Amino acid sequence: MEIPVMVGAGLVVIGVGLGIGMIGKGAMEGIARQPEAAGKIQTAMLIAAALIEGIGFAALFAV
Repeated sequence: MEIPVMVGAGLVVIGVGLGIGMIGKGAMEGIARQPEAAGKIQTAMLIAAALIEGIGFAALFAV
């Protein structure tokens, strides 16, 4: 692997990690504010995290 490819792959991994972390943070804050909506918040969080993970996985193949 060349250096620019490794840097690009590293940036993809960092971006995906930050994105999923921010989703988790927001979901936990939302559940803390409205515990009765925990099911809906958790479902939306999992869908969003899966989409980000998929985009990150596709980006690794593009690099």
